[in-house]
Amino acid sequence: MTTLNPYLGFRDNAKEAMGFYQTVFGGELNMSTFAEYHASEDPAEQDKIMHAMLTTELGLVLMGADTPNSMDYTPGNNFSVSLSGSDEPELRGYFEKLADGGTVAMPLEKAPWGDTFGMCKDKFGVDWLVNIAPAAT
Repeated sequence: MTTLNPYLGFRDNAKEAMGFYQTVFGGELNMSTFAEYHASEDPAEQDKIMHAMLTTELGLVLMGADTPNSMDYTPGNNFSVSLSGSDEPELRGYFEKLADGGTVAMPLEKAPWGDTFGMCKDKFGVDWLVNIAPAAT
């Protein structure tokens, strides 16, 4: 099964924002820092949130992260759409179609957390994140 989820970008306050959304929607909140994944060599970014995911009992999923200092952050443009699942051919097909005429920011490849991950901006300027998790056995 493939899911489509909003992914919100923040500048240094993802932890606070995602905690707020948890008070609004309830559910389970998981957060990981840049330090946990060795995702930045900038000491100022070690405690920033690299990935947060709020999952509610109703099946709502909201994701978010702090934007690295090296990346542009413009409120209003601080979101992307995330496609996640384990059907690799399906998700690779989506990625290829979305990237056609657009820009690949990060090709689909093995990520530090073990999944296959890529980012692209489609020809309409929408940012997409694709995460392929290994199928459960």
